[in-house]
Amino acid sequence: MLCLDVCTRWNSTYLMLDTAQNFERAFERFEEQDTNFRAELERGEGWPSVDDWDNVRNLRDFLEHFYEVTLRISGTSYVTSNNFFDELSEIDILLRDAQLNSNIDFNVMAIKMKEKYDKYWGDIDKMNLLMFVACVLDPRQKLKYLEFALSEMSSSEKACEMMQKLKESLYELFDEYKPPLHSTCSQSSVSTHVSIGEPQQKMKRRMQALYKKRELEICGEDKTSELDKYLAEANEEFVEDFDILLWWKVNSPRFPTLSKIARDVLAIPVSTVASESAFSTGGRVLDQYRSSLTPKIVQALVCTQDWIRRSSLQEDIKKIEEQIQELDKIENDISWNALEPTLDS
Repeated sequence: MLCLDVCTRWNSTYLMLDTAQNFERAFERFEEQDTNFRAELERGEGWPSVDDWDNVRNLRDFLEHFYEVTLRISGTSYVTSNNFFDELSEIDILLRDAQLNSNIDFNVMAIKMKEKYDKYWGDIDKMNLLMFVACVLDPRQKLKYLEFALSEMSSSEKACEMMQKLKESLYELFDEYKPPLHSTCSQSSVSTHVSIGEPQQKMKRRMQALYKKRELEICGEDKTSELDKYLAEANEEFVEDFDILLWWKVNSPRFPTLSKIARDVLAIPVSTVASESAFSTGGRVLDQYRSSLTPKIVQALVCTQDWIRRSSLQEDIKKIEEQIQELDKIENDISWNALEPTLDS
């Protein structure tokens, strides 16, 4: 089914072109069966030429990148914060390449899109620093990849300043999560004095206990922190099915403090709602056949639809219906109580 372009939905153009390109041969078949078909089209917008179909395919391939990026970063059932900057850098490269396109119309469109992109994401100093922290917590990227991407998106001076600011923020965040030194030493300290009458099991491995205590006493002098060790390790390979939560779960014994930071930072969604829910939910409730609903009723329908969709269990639906009936009963009782003084007078 052919999709129409909707001015309030940015992705409708891609969906329209993606569907329309499949009907190229259909126009040729129509001309064979109906001789007046082409003449009738010429009265309107005209007959789509070979160049028009080429433009459709080129524009469709170009918009497909943005459509897929939006779907990836607007997900709500998986981690998105660590991939957001990577997606931004991909869009930056895509728009810069599109500006060099030989097609003038395509080139002008790419220039306007790049101007809009630079308005929001052109200055790295205005970006949320937590987005870079999430990127560093991705073992495939870390500081090396981030520094390279920033230098490609902006000047080397700005990239160096941002990296220095990021490193300072990382160490401050790490110190905030790091347990106090005295508590670590007190919890891990062991008694090194063993009386002659103690069982043989408690006398074993005393040298290891003494060494551990000694290390804890001088741990403040150790300059190689857990964060330094993590950043010094080689980056993981870029694979599509990489599970970052599983990686931190497996490596949490090696990086206990960093795993806590990753748990909190990676849980932050890039988008609080999916793009379709933000821009298109109202259109599925208020259409041309049901356009006289009040704003309050539309809001109630949208909220109810969202609650029911979150759980398809019949028991939950039944509870919602019972709650609605109880609310209606309370509302009727309140209305009746308000009318009683009037009736008595």
